[in-house]
Amino acid sequence: MDTPPHRGSPQNNPAHGGSLGPDIRQGLAETWAIGLGLIPLGLSFGLLVVQSGFAFWWAPILSTIIYAGSMEFLAISLISSGIGLFSAGLTALMVNFRHAFYGLTFPRHAIKSRAWRVYSTYALTDESYAIASTSMAKNSSISGVHVLTIQVVVQALWLASGIVGALVGQYIPTIDGMSFALVALFIVLTMESFSANPDWSLPGLALVCAAVGWIVSEQSLMVIGLGLYLAVLLVRFWSPTVDETLTLRFGRGHADPTDGEGGTPR
Repeated sequence: MDTPPHRGSPQNNPAHGGSLGPDIRQGLAETWAIGLGLIPLGLSFGLLVVQSGFAFWWAPILSTIIYAGSMEFLAISLISSGIGLFSAGLTALMVNFRHAFYGLTFPRHAIKSRAWRVYSTYALTDESYAIASTSMAKNSSISGVHVLTIQVVVQALWLASGIVGALVGQYIPTIDGMSFALVALFIVLTMESFSANPDWSLPGLALVCAAVGWIVSEQSLMVIGLGLYLAVLLVRFWSPTVDETLTLRFGRGHADPTDGEGGTPR
């Protein structure tokens, strides 16, 4: 008796003439909840763009060229402050370096079209990675259409909400404290990351690296601190022995501190 093809099988892939409907519906169903959570952030980003002195159309430009969530917020501050190209590039590398680890397990191989694989690489974000990873954990496989649906919907929601926020921001008074949106975003991301991997050595090492950066050069604190912290994370990733030695957990026993690809959190 023949069994029906799996969603991720060649028979159900668009390159082989399969039906796209079930994969698109599944991608939409998995994305909408997290996607809706992007709307307030997108609105905040759009408001911040215009209230920082930029024209509203900079919101979709930054969201398309950079498309890296937290880095877009940071880019406004970097551009406004006139920071040098090298420092801006290094900061961007530090903030988004985690994406290099995302790419190791993100299911781009399920996408048959080379052009769509390029788009998938560009559109890889924290949200799309989390949704796709959860789906793979539940279903053991995922199709290319499913992956692309997740990424297209996430980007569409982010772009649309940013544009709306920028347009609305032109007609409302300046809101004091909007620049704190970046700080708040990083606080939330840090709390979520720590709740998934409660290793107290990570914030401890971050504070040490920041302190070293401040001692060396107060003006270059962020660049030096991020550089040192990145070096520490790379050592822990490549050396499980070092990672195990540095890991510090309280109240949850000594559960496996890794995420399946080394000792560092994603």
